[in-house]
Amino acid sequence: YFTKAKELSQKRQKAAKELTLSVMKELPDLKLEKATFLADVSEGEASANGVDQVLFKVATNKGSDLTPIHKCASGGELARFMLALKVNLAEDNQTTLIFDEIDTGISGATASAVGERLARLGENHQTLVITHSPQVAGFGKHHYLVQKADTDTTTHTSVQHLDKTGRLEEIARLLSGATITEKSRQLAQELIK
Repeated sequence: YFTKAKELSQKRQKAAKELTLSVMKELPDLKLEKATFLADVSEGEASANGVDQVLFKVATNKGSDLTPIHKCASGGELARFMLALKVNLAEDNQTTLIFDEIDTGISGATASAVGERLARLGENHQTLVITHSPQVAGFGKHHYLVQKADTDTTTHTSVQHLDKTGRLEEIARLLSGATITEKSRQLAQELIK
């Protein structure tokens, strides 16, 4: 057991170094240029999975100590770290990646950076993104509007493929809310470009 566990630990140490470097390369594009990521493999309790404890640690500000990711990252930071991880852990033969509100807690230039990275990821993988961010939606190639409607007894969900005009209108609605203005349509057109 311990011979095999030691072999596994060595493989994990090597993989952790590679993952750390790969994730660190992603962070500047995701507006986390001051952050640090570490895939940390340390000695843990012996179990059926070996003798290692694996933690993802981050420092979100320059000079901060590395802390387990779940204890220090904000919602927006966590979403971007998860995107960087998923990009690096996606296998070449994996055809579909699904991101459910990966843009939670971010907006503006950061949302645009995330949208751009998702679009690049979509060049090699089928990438499905659920978003409420107009900046992220602007990078999509195909758009579907998902809506829920309640009756007295059930909830129905509909999915509608949006054509070019529908896409523009939906992004304009995300920008302006209930009342779509000509200005929001212009902004939506800019985001789609």
